[in-house]
Amino acid sequence: MKNFKMISVLMLCAAVLLSGCGASNTVKGTAIGVGGGAAVGAGVGKIAGNTALGAIIGAAVGGTAGALIGKKMDKQKKELEASIPDATVETVNNGEAIKVTFDSGILFATNSSTVSDASKSALRNFASSLNSNPDTNIKIIGHTDNTGRVEYNQTLSEKRAKSVYDYLLNQAVSSNRMSFEGKGITEPVADNSTAAGRQQNRRVEILILANQKMIQEAQQGTLK
Repeated sequence: MKNFKMISVLMLCAAVLLSGCGASNTVKGTAIGVGGGAAVGAGVGKIAGNTALGAIIGAAVGGTAGALIGKKMDKQKKELEASIPDATVETVNNGEAIKVTFDSGILFATNSSTVSDASKSALRNFASSLNSNPDTNIKIIGHTDNTGRVEYNQTLSEKRAKSVYDYLLNQAVSSNRMSFEGKGITEPVADNSTAAGRQQNRRVEILILANQKMIQEAQQGTLK
């Protein structure tokens, strides 16, 4: 029993190290699988201090299936980096998901929830990538800084997430694969006491997650 625990801890540590280095998503997914799949994936999320994001995404699939999903996500990540250079594109959940972060200042005017004309080209390119990769689900999450009333910021974050949802819907992205929510001031990623920090906190995050079809194909070894 002690040996099993020690092996689990060692594999968990290896997974954390891999998640912070330049390892490909294929390598990350395989490492998590060896260490215990979903359970270890959840542990990595807690160690990384990303429990809020982890709760939204769920546990990693891991193993060979996780590696295949990671390979698929690697390809889409490269496509997105080329087509939406003003957004931040990163892999999360041990390479099995993608997080795209748009600065709210790019998407919207101050205190507005109407998608700006300047951002529509990026969102069209984003929608094109989503439509070329149909076996994923998308979660759109709006965030604000802590300036102003809490209730106002919560509503603004919800409206902004809904505006992105509506725009993608108009670009033929299916409503069956999309959801949206607002987090208001509750999940800052930077210090709200500085202007630079507040700017980082005003954002819209879009999570791209493997849907059940992709997961099943990965588990069967047929995912291309």
